[in-house]
Amino acid sequence: MEHKGFTLWFTGLSGAGKSTLARGVEAALRARGMKVELLDGDIVRQNLSKGLGFSKEDRDTNILRIGFVCKLLTRNGVVAIAAAISPYRAIRDAVRLEVGDFVEVYVHCPLPELVKRDVKGLYEKAMRGEIKNFTGVSDPYEEPLQAEITIDSSLESPEESIARILDKLEALGMVPAVEACAAFTPNELERVEGRLRDLGYV
Repeated sequence: MEHKGFTLWFTGLSGAGKSTLARGVEAALRARGMKVELLDGDIVRQNLSKGLGFSKEDRDTNILRIGFVCKLLTRNGVVAIAAAISPYRAIRDAVRLEVGDFVEVYVHCPLPELVKRDVKGLYEKAMRGEIKNFTGVSDPYEEPLQAEITIDSSLESPEESIARILDKLEALGMVPAVEACAAFTPNELERVEGRLRDLGYV
């Protein structure tokens, strides 16, 4: 069965859990037989956006490039999953308009929790002024006003968040519903747990 493409866009501060949730959803959708491509912000910067800095103009260019790839994938029946900080609301809205079939997931996490999770100490360095243009500290992050899905990763486990995202995608008619009461099919659960295990969460 052919499935319609769409873009699932994860936005939120560094360390909030965007990539973890994106990979979990990717595994679950693949288990349902859907074509999926994941565009992770960090990986995109090393390839598609190599050479760009962190000025507002460069950040906007990076997000527009990710959005362009998502648009191509979406119109060819692929689920494009993007996980990028994407701090500016106007650019996210521009990508939404360009792509069309677009679902925004805001992954929220309070700053104290982000600092606690940050093994590299980047937030503390930014707070001391050692890192310039750090989103959420010395550079703005504009929260989505009407995200289809809002997650607080400090209050629920990755599995719970992934299950909520899948439920919402089913409710929106973006993915086929699973004929079961469980949050995941056995196949999905195995793939999701494998991804979370690879990431050190289980």
